[in-house]
Amino acid sequence: MTELLTAAQMRAIEAAAIASGEVTGLELMERAGRGVVEAIFEEWPELAPSWGPAPKPPEYFLQNDEQGLHRAVVLCGPGNNGGDGFVVARLLREAGWHVEVFLYGDAEKLPPDARVNYERWVAMGKVLPLTGASMDACGQIPNLVVDAVLGTGLSRPIKADLADAIRHYSWTFLSGVPVVAIDMPTGLCADSGRSLGVTSLEDVASLPKTVSRTPAEELGVSLTVTFHSQKIGQYLDYATQFCGKLVCKEIGLKRRDAQRVLGSIPDPATARKRNPAAVVTGLEWDFYTPEFMQGQSILDKTATDHKYSHGHALILSGGVSKGGAARLAARGALRVGAGAVTVGCPPAALIENAAQLNAIMLRNVKDVAALTDILADDRINALCLGPGMGVSDESRDLVEAGLKSGRAMVLDADALTLIGRDAPLFAMLHDRCVLTPHAGEFARLFPDIAKRLAAPATKGPAYSKVDATRDAARRAGCTVLFKGPDTVIADPSGRGSINASVYERSAPWLATAGSGDVLAGFITGLLARGFGPMQAAESGAWLHTECALSFGPGLIAEDLPDELPKVFRALGL
Repeated sequence: MTELLTAAQMRAIEAAAIASGEVTGLELMERAGRGVVEAIFEEWPELAPSWGPAPKPPEYFLQNDEQGLHRAVVLCGPGNNGGDGFVVARLLREAGWHVEVFLYGDAEKLPPDARVNYERWVAMGKVLPLTGASMDACGQIPNLVVDAVLGTGLSRPIKADLADAIRHYSWTFLSGVPVVAIDMPTGLCADSGRSLGVTSLEDVASLPKTVSRTPAEELGVSLTVTFHSQKIGQYLDYATQFCGKLVCKEIGLKRRDAQRVLGSIPDPATARKRNPAAVVTGLEWDFYTPEFMQGQSILDKTATDHKYSHGHALILSGGVSKGGAARLAARGALRVGAGAVTVGCPPAALIENAAQLNAIMLRNVKDVAALTDILADDRINALCLGPGMGVSDESRDLVEAGLKSGRAMVLDADALTLIGRDAPLFAMLHDRCVLTPHAGEFARLFPDIAKRLAAPATKGPAYSKVDATRDAARRAGCTVLFKGPDTVIADPSGRGSINASVYERSAPWLATAGSGDVLAGFITGLLARGFGPMQAAESGAWLHTECALSFGPGLIAEDLPDELPKVFRALGL
């Protein structure tokens, strides 16, 4: 489990550490700058001197700038992010680099710690204003650019003159040049990952009338370095496209002290149970580590167990030629550990399904009466409704019967469409349900929330996918898994987690027909095993990505369930 923080939470942790006397703001800024330089040299070892960024090497080791060796441009902003930039500039200069520093804003208005580091840099080199004209004057293409303009401090659209300066500079000098952002690329909100846009250029007569792209897009960031803990916005929306590689560096803040500030110190006894994230404030992503999954013993069975000891999942299918989605879900449920899985389908589809299913049982579900009869079997403890069911009146009645049963269930695909257009069905949702919409289905279920999420962001913290999923879960009264590369999961209590298939966990081959049906099956199987709705959704999403990463490119949906045994073995289960 990795805890994600908001910008405000990170500031509170730093402020508490400073107030306690444990560390000064200057020390934190120095550690941050050193962390950035370390990350640069780790990412591009060919740029690193053998002695590292500090202490200062002997003069005869310094690079000869006349030969045009390593040049850096550091873009500093008016806050503490800019202060980090001045530290980076100084350390690179001490390592023999030629460094040019540009400041956006008035040096006299810098925060105290940033001002100290500004003065330290001024003793070594010049600071030029961050404008298009002054940046043009630097004349040479650098080996590296450091974006220390705004970081996590962005709360409103960036100024037009800043956007234009970065745009002009990037077009002139930055083709193929590595760019490193400190905390967040300029222009992106640290709490939502969204762009806050650019203020109007109409009153700036000397600048062009349009700026089509944000600074984050213009700079083309290769590496983002953040501190202590990743931020929520780094795993959402535009940030996943424009942060490049994400690296988190420690700056000496104690984890337990930080948790105390957030009111989230785990109880060790609780942390051993199946729901440890409930004791953590904020967001979690990639929730299930191998060590945690080993503790869950998903596949543990004893000599006295039988198939129904591990749950019985019922998955309803569509008619003839419409059963593929349900079969994928059923195979996912069986592979993830459900003791028994049954596919229910109309009579005409029985032969088709029987020809393709072996370990998975079949039942004739021609109408609500047939489903009610099947659900009289108390061993059936989890349902999956929606994949391939269709949106007919008959399907609507089956969804209603499933909801009336009170069983733990996953509602996906066509079931979501039915619920979205039927207020009485929506009102029947309960806290044992898991909704698994993609963006289009989410908009049909929660049109006003989706509209708010799609509206241009004009101030920070911007309304995020996390906010939208939490609002949706509260309204529906059940767990919502909002799918995407930045999948967000929330329950009615407001607890949320992110399973982000981005950065080193990027699995673009998951964008294939049927993969969502397998995910629905994973979650259903875990519900059958006794997992709670939130935990089943989190675990299913994590395993879904792990299977994709394990298989690799060329993946099709049928491969996902069959990859689970390999993933489980790798986890030591």
